[in-house]
Amino acid sequence: MSENQNLLAEQRRALILDEVRRRGGVRVNELTRKLGVSDMTVRRDLDALARQGMLEKVHGGAVPVVEASTHEPGFEAKSALELTAKEDIARSAARLVMPGAAIALSGGTTTYALAQHLLEVPDLTVVTNSVRVADVFHAAQRTSGQRQGAATVVLTGGVRTPSDSLVGPVADQAIAALHFDLLFLGVHGISVEAGLSTPNLAEAETNRRLVQSARRVVVVADHTKWGTVGLSSFAGLAQVDTLVTDAGLPAEARTEIAEHLHRLVVAGETEGDEEV
Repeated sequence: MSENQNLLAEQRRALILDEVRRRGGVRVNELTRKLGVSDMTVRRDLDALARQGMLEKVHGGAVPVVEASTHEPGFEAKSALELTAKEDIARSAARLVMPGAAIALSGGTTTYALAQHLLEVPDLTVVTNSVRVADVFHAAQRTSGQRQGAATVVLTGGVRTPSDSLVGPVADQAIAALHFDLLFLGVHGISVEAGLSTPNLAEAETNRRLVQSARRVVVVADHTKWGTVGLSSFAGLAQVDTLVTDAGLPAEARTEIAEHLHRLVVAGETEGDEEV
């Protein structure tokens, strides 16, 4: 079969990773047939994914990496993953924000991407427990000055996690006294059984407070988060108003999610966004 030039390397590797996670392992010859590429191309893709820690190579194929439910990668490590998906999700999620709204952004690399799309929305009040998210707004103010309509940013105190979120009693107390129109929540994992989860117990409690203080909860999570379960659950799917995800989410997962969520938005599939 001739080499399929229509798929970019990033798209091809996303498909490979989906197959590995969905089936629990794949063989090289299966991938060559499915993707229409050479054996050498598939092996290079597997090497690249293995170097990123996304899968484990075995003789003749690959299997998922088995991580402890308490494992929490650092911010920089997570920033390198699913870049296109996060950008698509951030762009779509930003469309949900009206000028003058009071919003909250949790920690995470997807909410960090979202923050950059919110800089031009006027008169926002932004509450966050993410040092990185706060830095986005503060850096914009340093560059352009305190322009009219710039966001008012409130950074909670607390203890810093590997993902640069602030958690613990100080953060929890600050959040409990506030009320948000919208909460944008990044998650480590999302599933029907476990709901929203994280490997960090203190972060789970802080996220629980964020959910309680929000009129509407919007989860921003790329397709790789579906089916992942962390150590501690902090919200059920019934508490989520909207999930904004990317086009890599398989059809069967979309059907399952639609049965449990109020609204599913799939970013980047059409000129607008697909709502299921």
